[in-house]
Amino acid sequence: MSSTTAAAAAAAKDPASMTAIEATVTAPVNIAVIKYWGKRDEKLILPTNSSLSATLSQDILHSKTTGRADAAWSTPADAAAAARGDGVLPTDALWLNGHPEPISESKRLANVVTALRAQRRALEAADASLPKISTWPLRLVSENNFPTAAGLASSASGFAALVAVLAHVYGLPAASEPESGAGRALLSSLARLGSGSACRSLYGGFVSWEMGSAADGSDSVAVQVAPASHWPEIEALVLVVHDGKKGVSSTSGMQTTVDTSTLAAHRFATVVPERMAAMKAAIHARDFDAFAELTMKDSNQFHAVCLDTFPPIFYLNDVSRAIIQLVNDYNATPAPGYAGKYKVAYTYDAGPNAVLYLPRQFVPEVLLWLNHYLPRTAGVTALDYFADPYTILDNYPAPRPVAAAIQTRVPVQPEGGVKRILHARIGDGPRLLHRGVPGTSNASLMNSYKA
Repeated sequence: MSSTTAAAAAAAKDPASMTAIEATVTAPVNIAVIKYWGKRDEKLILPTNSSLSATLSQDILHSKTTGRADAAWSTPADAAAAARGDGVLPTDALWLNGHPEPISESKRLANVVTALRAQRRALEAADASLPKISTWPLRLVSENNFPTAAGLASSASGFAALVAVLAHVYGLPAASEPESGAGRALLSSLARLGSGSACRSLYGGFVSWEMGSAADGSDSVAVQVAPASHWPEIEALVLVVHDGKKGVSSTSGMQTTVDTSTLAAHRFATVVPERMAAMKAAIHARDFDAFAELTMKDSNQFHAVCLDTFPPIFYLNDVSRAIIQLVNDYNATPAPGYAGKYKVAYTYDAGPNAVLYLPRQFVPEVLLWLNHYLPRTAGVTALDYFADPYTILDNYPAPRPVAAAIQTRVPVQPEGGVKRILHARIGDGPRLLHRGVPGTSNASLMNSYKA
């Protein structure tokens, strides 16, 4: 029997003998259709308005995180910090996409780790037989399978994965509860301490983040509006226009908006409450026309608020604006046998990348005219540009020719305006890939960690 197998057997027989524990999870991206932009409390990350998003399939877009707590890593400084009840131990470490991210130097990372460690300490205080995992140093390794900080909600999936993996490492009861349980609401509120929109990535389907009114943030929580199974016909195309870091971060941008935009104040007080109610009704009724119009109007107003900020914030570029016009022209072009007003809806977060929500029947047609008007860079293979995870030719309706599908005056754009296109369905919340003794799972990212 190998040492790893023996350790696993011993831990299963006597949990108190455990000296190390590891877990790996994935967590999804969510893309808002009613935007969150502004905080009324920076420390607790309490929003100025409620918001609503769709969770995209993590088969396509996800953050993957492995966490390990190991008694063997403890130093005298760690032991002293644990004895004081510090939330972050001196040798706790995080690697993100191959680069070290000091936990103690990031308030948000430190707040999340502190909150999850406190949950474990409470369990250990209530049951002396439990191994003192809260006193063991942590190593966390996280990777995104999409561009980080490019307006694709990497902080949301990243902090959702961090909370989920620590909940499993620490054996919190909330980790094993279903999405409808109170434990999931707890984890969602803890994810909010890292990134506001991360609270929505703890759920699948369509999710609202209710802004709440309590000063302590106790009622500022995410709530599932409908599971992914409620409206499986809706899918998303993510158009990656820029895969580098954006010029103005969301954190600094939204605070400047709150401080300087008069349009934002009207949005917070009047527009968003009305749109939240209307969007929930549209989702429950599976009314794509209402969903699409609200989505596009809210995206437009979000970017209008950014322009009303002083100095103004410009997240969209010429390619982004061309996509908006193409979507409008496509919606205005009749489709035989289709009675709806809209066939596709665009939305943009804090970046130039477009997310298109659409009924699955129009996916092949939209991809066809996107490829025509926004051609890929010469030398980029079709598979690199669009991976086709759902085998469209075999499983979706055949598209009309471009000339019949869209009547537009938008010229064919220069090559490479869109770097790649991702196709995702609406998906579930975080997934546990493994929990157990280190060295027993191929899913672990820990081998990529370098001390």
